[in-house]
Amino acid sequence: MHPSKPLNLFFILTVMIRLCFADLPSFREAPAFRNGRECPQTTWSSLDKEIHNPSIIHIAMTLDTAYLRGSVAGVFSVLHHATCPENIVFHFVTTHRHGAKLTRAITSTFPYLNFHLYYFNTNLVKGKISSSIRRALDQPLNYARMYLADLLPAGVRRIIYFDSDLIVVDDVINLWSINLRSHVLGAPEYCHANFTNYFTSKFWSNPAFAASFKGRPRNPCYFNTGVMVIDLWKWREGKYTEKLENWMRIQKRYRIYELGSLPPFLLVFAGDVEGMEHRWNQHGLGGDNLEGLCRALHPGPVSLLHWSGKGKPWLRIDSKRPCPLDSLWAPYDLFRHPCLFSNS
Repeated sequence: MHPSKPLNLFFILTVMIRLCFADLPSFREAPAFRNGRECPQTTWSSLDKEIHNPSIIHIAMTLDTAYLRGSVAGVFSVLHHATCPENIVFHFVTTHRHGAKLTRAITSTFPYLNFHLYYFNTNLVKGKISSSIRRALDQPLNYARMYLADLLPAGVRRIIYFDSDLIVVDDVINLWSINLRSHVLGAPEYCHANFTNYFTSKFWSNPAFAASFKGRPRNPCYFNTGVMVIDLWKWREGKYTEKLENWMRIQKRYRIYELGSLPPFLLVFAGDVEGMEHRWNQHGLGGDNLEGLCRALHPGPVSLLHWSGKGKPWLRIDSKRPCPLDSLWAPYDLFRHPCLFSNS
């Protein structure tokens, strides 16, 4: 007789059921990624507040419960393709509500990852956010990218900002090393897009608003804010957070756009962006903001795939209705289905 067996089985079932209904997903542990021989041996500490180390690649992402699975896949993809993964520092921005749980999730999935967590004060934007075309775009954390210069240490001179619904399939050093020249921000531009569609008729009918783009080095073009390289020192000097906030206040009064945090960036930077190759943001793979239908890749080489739009690959995969390109995201998915009753 083994009276402990039923108890052990009950305990295992209890743990598994709790995992099934946990508020955070569970992930497999990622392998340890090590530097190649050609990588400079260096370290970075947040205590080095005034020291800029050009050998360290800094990447910022937001962390929340809804997009954690996408964030984990994104981090995994960056490390997997990097020549010098140990020289990458991730800067995660989240809110106080789930900060401890998210930290544990990242630490258990990437035990060797060099990362720092920053808490975003959502009160900075709650009174400035206007409802947009899609509810997800109205979340305060979606605006945290505007405050990176305030959140990160002064020693971080340059940052790559990544959305949480993308994967990198190239060495991120090639993105990090682009020359921003005199610009504050670099991103792929899409000048074929109808720029007027990003603002309402109230904006274009107001001469003062419409004149906002005059005097820019080039004609304004659309760019996607899910992939940006930012010079934080120049950002601070130019007080660009204040400029973005000003347009958010104007939006609250006049309703000049419909698309969340994107239009303020266009209003401040469009026409004054260091253009990058389109390969670094093959965006729109999540379809539009209403239906999220399947889309094909844009012509040309690919270094980064971005599921911007309503459709997210992890949701479509779980619903058994994936789009063809979602199969490119799936190999980076470290999600672990814990439920005994799952049919996956």
